[in-house]
Amino acid sequence: MTSPDAPSGSPTRTAPRHTAGHPASPPTGTTMTVAVVQAAAPLFDTATGVARVEELTREAVERGARLVVFPEAFLGGYPKGIDFGVTVGSRTPAGRELFRRYHASAVEVPGPEVEAVAAVTRELGCHSVVGAIERQGATLYCVALYFGPQGYLGLHRKLMPTAAERYLWGQGDGSTLPVFDTGSARLGAAICWENYMPLFRTAMYAKGVDLWCAPTVDDRDGWQATMRHIALEGRCFVLSACPHLRRDALPPEVVPVQGDAPDTVLIGGGSVIVSPLGEVLAGPLRDGEGILTATLDLDELARSRFDFDPTGHYSRPDVFTLQVDESARRTVRTAPPEPSPG
Repeated sequence: MTSPDAPSGSPTRTAPRHTAGHPASPPTGTTMTVAVVQAAAPLFDTATGVARVEELTREAVERGARLVVFPEAFLGGYPKGIDFGVTVGSRTPAGRELFRRYHASAVEVPGPEVEAVAAVTRELGCHSVVGAIERQGATLYCVALYFGPQGYLGLHRKLMPTAAERYLWGQGDGSTLPVFDTGSARLGAAICWENYMPLFRTAMYAKGVDLWCAPTVDDRDGWQATMRHIALEGRCFVLSACPHLRRDALPPEVVPVQGDAPDTVLIGGGSVIVSPLGEVLAGPLRDGEGILTATLDLDELARSRFDFDPTGHYSRPDVFTLQVDESARRTVRTAPPEPSPG
C-alpha cells in the first residue's frame, strides 16, 4: 500500500491526492482490479459533478480498474448538515427555495448527465456505479446508477431514506433491485443504511451478488464493522465509497450545522474494500480525497462459499422464506380502453 500524501486543503483540486490499495492489474479471467472513489462534487453544481465523474473514472482506469464505485449522491449532492428550514409542522420560504435549487441540480434518467457518464464507460470499456439524486417530476430519489461498456445499464432507488432524508427523497420500490453480470462477476448495490436491512441483504444474496457496492455517507468507525460483516455474511467482495466533504465545498450562503469554518469536515470518508472472508484489502481511507484500488482474486468467491452460502446450502427454506415484491408501484395505472361493441 502506498503512503498517502497530506491533504492539500483545497476542495477545488482537480484530482485526488491520496492513493492506496493493492497494485492494479488487468483482468485475467480470475482477477479483477476495482476502485472506490473517495471524493465529493460541489453542491448545486451538477456539471462539475459530471466532469469529476469522468476525470476520476479515467484516473481509476489508468490504474487498471475495471469497476469504479462512487459515493452516495455524488451527482446532485448530499446536503450534509443543511436543515432546509424544516421543523415539525413548519417549513420556511427560504427552505423551500433551497429545495428548489436542490431539485434543479438533480439528474433525470434518461438525461444528458447520464448519457455523459455512459459515454465514458463505453469509451473506456469499464463498469461503474455512481451515486446520484434522480429527479422524476416533483420527486427526488437517491439512486445508484449502473454503467458498463455498453453504456447505461439501469438504476437502484434507495428503498428507505434515513431520518431527515425523508423530507428530501421519495422511497424506491422492489422494481429497482438489479444485479448485473460483468462477464467476470455479478454486480449489485445497497445505498448507505440499506446495508443494515437484513431482508434487503438476503434478497440481494439470492441474486448471486459477487461485488457488493455500498455508496454511502456514513463515515463512522462502526461502518467498517458493517462492511466486514456483509462481506462475511454474503461471501462477496464489498466496495464501500464514502465522500470526504468540507464546508468550503458548499456555497458560502449555505451554512451547515457543523460550523462555518472553511476547513470544517462535514463527511470524513472511510472508503474501504473487503474480501469475502472479511479481510480488508484497501483502506479505510481518512483525512482527504483519494482513490483506493485492489486486485480481486475472484476464485476467493468459491473458496469462501465452501462452508457458508446464506441463500444456498446454509439456508433452511423449510423454516425460513422471504417473499420479495419486485413490481413497480404507481399511483395511477391506466387501463387500455375496452373494445367498442360490435
